[in-house]
Amino acid sequence: YYRQVADVVAANRARAAARLDMAVGAELPPLKLDGATFTTRITDLPPEQFGPLGTQQVRFEASTNKGMKAGPIDRIASGGELARFLLALKVSLEDDATGRTLIFDEVDSGVGGAVAAAVGERLSRLGTATQTLVVTHSPQVAAKGDHHMRIAKTATDDGVISGTEPLDKDARTEEIARMLAGEQITAEARAAALALLQNRMG
Repeated sequence: YYRQVADVVAANRARAAARLDMAVGAELPPLKLDGATFTTRITDLPPEQFGPLGTQQVRFEASTNKGMKAGPIDRIASGGELARFLLALKVSLEDDATGRTLIFDEVDSGVGGAVAAAVGERLSRLGTATQTLVVTHSPQVAAKGDHHMRIAKTATDDGVISGTEPLDKDARTEEIARMLAGEQITAEARAAALALLQNRMG
């Protein structure tokens, strides 16, 4: 009976893997991973390793450049690449997220500039379909949001308390300028922050 059920699981797993590979592959170019590939690798296990998950082992493999040999995604991809692969994977797994809330915590880790802007754009499009909350240190990503809240930590006698503060238009510009320039906000940083926000609005 175990083998019968395991065979059904294996067949379903193969179909799901093919769909997932296609979905993730479609997400990679918009995230500036044009030459990358994603593959769900399924291998049969020896009988002594059969278990509650079936008779197979599943792992995600990736190649980050055209012609590069694929390998385990956590060994092949750099920090910034891995963050984008995980975003593509998350989006693909949430193909029907309507009515749900998605939370991304520093999914833009290790990226900046045009790549960060691409990540922000994808998150923004995701936000048109379902409520999406993003924790980020990237001004390019922060500027893509419909709303902006600042998270601050305050030291008290009992420890550290984290709080959030919604930002209006002017405060948001200042915060993005601070994210760009640091504590010493310059006129150039404010101009760049305004440009990022205006670009979001088209």
